[in-house]
Amino acid sequence: MTSHKAIVSGISGRYAVALFDLAIEEKALDAVESDLSKLKAMIEDSADLRDLVSSPLFSREQQSKGIISVAQAAKLNVMTEKFLGVLAANRRLGALGAIISSFEKLLAHHRGEVRAEVVSARKLTKKQLGDLEKKLKLAVGHDVAIDASVDETLLGGLTVQVGSRMVDDSLKTKLDNLAIAMKGVQ
Repeated sequence: MTSHKAIVSGISGRYAVALFDLAIEEKALDAVESDLSKLKAMIEDSADLRDLVSSPLFSREQQSKGIISVAQAAKLNVMTEKFLGVLAANRRLGALGAIISSFEKLLAHHRGEVRAEVVSARKLTKKQLGDLEKKLKLAVGHDVAIDASVDETLLGGLTVQVGSRMVDDSLKTKLDNLAIAMKGVQ
């Protein structure tokens, strides 16, 4: 599929395209998606795992053994496990986060979805995410897959980015704008 090149780029894009194409060929797209989602959460939750994938202090062999052990303990699909082994062997585990992100973009495109990056001051509940997804679908006209993250410096509200469009309805931005307006009054 030549359309992949327009969606992702760089080293992470090439690895994501390779995994995506293989997953489609082997009819394991849902399993790989689930595995990468699990892996993403595990990396976010574990400082040790983050160190393993990103630190150059670990040798190629240590990274390989470590990531394979993690994959087996998490009962990841054999294809995902082998893919992680290839990343470790090629010293590309540091790009794993970007590869997962690129894979998610490819998957969204494949499913006809649009990805929305949502940043909130507090973690959104499943109901809030569902409501937001419905509203974004109405606004955009396509199914929307949400990448939610938390940034406590926002104080309250949300920032939503869909493609090149961004809506910043955070309390931090409102306060910053008010401060700028107040400077003009003095």
